[in-house]
Amino acid sequence: MNVIDRCWRKNPEWRRHRYQLATCSTGYAGKMIKNIGNDLIYYKVTDSNDDPINPKPNTLRYGTSVIQGNVWITFQKDMQIKLEKPLLISSFTTIDGRGVNVHIAHNACLMIFKATNIIIHGIRVHHCKPQAPGIVMGPEGKVIPIGHVDGDAIRLVTASKIWIDHNTLYDCQDGLLDVTRGSTEVTISNNWFKNQDKVMLLGHDDGYVRDKNMKVTVVYNHFGPNCNQRMPRIRHGYAHVANNFYHGFNMLLVEAWNLVLKVKLTSL
Repeated sequence: MNVIDRCWRKNPEWRRHRYQLATCSTGYAGKMIKNIGNDLIYYKVTDSNDDPINPKPNTLRYGTSVIQGNVWITFQKDMQIKLEKPLLISSFTTIDGRGVNVHIAHNACLMIFKATNIIIHGIRVHHCKPQAPGIVMGPEGKVIPIGHVDGDAIRLVTASKIWIDHNTLYDCQDGLLDVTRGSTEVTISNNWFKNQDKVMLLGHDDGYVRDKNMKVTVVYNHFGPNCNQRMPRIRHGYAHVANNFYHGFNMLLVEAWNLVLKVKLTSL
C-alpha cells in the first residue's frame, strides 16, 4: 500500500469521511484542500441518462456543470453512463467512484477545460469515440461550443491543480490521457492503463511553448497489458515519473524532449 492509499484506506470509516481523500494527494498537484470545507456540497448520481444541453437533476452532468461551488459527487449504485457529448467538469469538483463500479463508455468521455481543483477518482473510462463539433453545458452552467474531440478518455486543456487517481482507462479511439495547452500542477496516480496504442501525452505539440511550464507527476500507475507507446510522451515542462509498473509493453515507454524529466524506481 503506497502513501496515497495509506492516507485514506486505513480509516475503516472512510465512507463516512470521503472528504479525507482530498488530503491524500501527492506530487505536483499538491493537497486538494480547496475541494473541501464547510461549504462542500454532497451530490449523489442516481440517474445514468445524459442530456448535454439541459442536464437533469440526479445525472452526472448536472453535478459537474450546473451545481456551483465545491461539489463532491458520488454514485448511488453500479452504473454505466453513455455520454452524448464530452463531459466538461467545473472547478472545485470531485468525482468519487469508490464503493461502486461506474463505467463511462461507448461514446463521448471526459474533458477538463480551463478549470482548476478537480479530483477524478475510482471510475472506469473506456471505448471513447471521436465527437463532432457541437454545444454542451459547460462549467458554471453555461452552454458553450466545443470543437472536434479525438476520442481520449480524459483530456486536460488549460487546466491546473488536477488529481487523477485510481481510475481504469482503456480501449479508446485516440489516447487515454492528454495534458495539453498550458495545463499544469497535475498528479496522475494509481491508475490502470491497458489495451491502448498511444497511452498518455503531456504537452500539446512541439511548438506550443506555453507547455514549457507544465508540471506533472506520474506515479504508482500500472501500464499494460497491451500498451505500445507514450507511457508517457512528454514534450515540454517538468515531469516526475516514478514507481510505475509496465506490463508487456511493445514499443516505447517514456518519450521526452524539451523538458526536465525525473524517472526513478520504475518496474518492468
